[in-house]
Amino acid sequence: MDLNAVRTFVAAADAGQFQEAAAALSITQQAVSKRIATLEKHLDVRLFARTARGAQLTIDGQAFLPHARELLRVAERADASVRPGRRVLRVDVVARRVVTAVALQDFHRTHPDIELDVVTLDADVDAAIAAVEAGTIDATFHAVPPQQQLPKPINAARVIDEPHQLLVGPRHPLANAHAVTPSQLAGHRIWMPGLAARGEVTDYYSELATTFGFTIDVLGPVFAKEALLDEIADSSDLATLIGEGSRYLWPDSYDLRRIPVRHPTPVYPMSIIWRNDNPHPALIKLREHLDSRRAEAPDTEVWIPKWEQRIPRTTATSS
Repeated sequence: MDLNAVRTFVAAADAGQFQEAAAALSITQQAVSKRIATLEKHLDVRLFARTARGAQLTIDGQAFLPHARELLRVAERADASVRPGRRVLRVDVVARRVVTAVALQDFHRTHPDIELDVVTLDADVDAAIAAVEAGTIDATFHAVPPQQQLPKPINAARVIDEPHQLLVGPRHPLANAHAVTPSQLAGHRIWMPGLAARGEVTDYYSELATTFGFTIDVLGPVFAKEALLDEIADSSDLATLIGEGSRYLWPDSYDLRRIPVRHPTPVYPMSIIWRNDNPHPALIKLREHLDSRRAEAPDTEVWIPKWEQRIPRTTATSS
C-alpha cells in the first residue's frame, strides 16, 4: 500500500476538500485526485463521494480512516526506530554490577532526555567488537589486550581507570588494614574461580600478579557471585580482588571488608569502543561525558599494564 496515498487520503478527509488537502501537502489538486484514485483502486472501494461542497467520506472511507491514521503512526515509529538521534542508544555494559554500568547510569542522570537500551552481551572483546562493527550495538566497554587488532571502522578510547580493592572476611589477617600494597598480597590466597584461560581480563591479572609476586587461584566450581562472597565471608584465608566501582550486595552479617590497594594503586583501564562512522548524536554526548568524568586513581602512584600503552588516545569528539 502506498503510504503517500494513505497520507493524502487522511489529509483530504481532515480538510473535506481536495484543494485544501493539496495545499496542506504542497502538491497539486490533480495529484491529490490521482493518489486517492490509486488507493481506491487498490482497496476496490470508493473512499469519497464528490459533491459540490467538497469531498465526503463514504461508509467505506469512514471505516478505513482510523486504520489509515494507525498506518501513518506505525510508519512514523518505524522511521524513528532507526533514524540516528531518534532511536535509542544501545550500549553494552558487560555486567550490571560493575563500574561501566555505574558510569552509564551517571550519564543517564545527567542526560535524562536520552533514551538508552542497556544490554549485557556476555561476550569477550572480540565478540563485542564484532557486535559494534555489525551495528548490533552502538558501543561497548572493554580493556584492549596487546594482540587485539581493531578493524578499520572501530575506535577505542580509554575512559575509565578503575582502582582495585581487596575483599576479605572479618577473620582474614588483613581484615583490619586501612590499605594494603600489591606486594603485601604475596602469600595470601587471592581466589578468582572461573577466571578465563585467556582474554583481556586474564591478561591484566596475569601481569599484575607476576609484577608483584602473588598468585591468583582460579580453581573451584563457578557458582553465582553471591556464592563467592559467602565463601569469603566465612573464611580466614580467602580473599579476592574487585573493582572500586563494583556494586555487589551482601548481608550485613557477612561483615566483608573492602580494603584499598595502594602504593601503587592497580587500575583496570577500560575503553569505550565504537564505530567512527556512527552518526548517533547521543554517542558523541556519551563519549564527551565519559571524557569529562574520567579521573585518575586517588593514589598519585598507579600501576597499569604495559599493554595499555598501545591503545590510541582519541578525544571525545574525534571521528
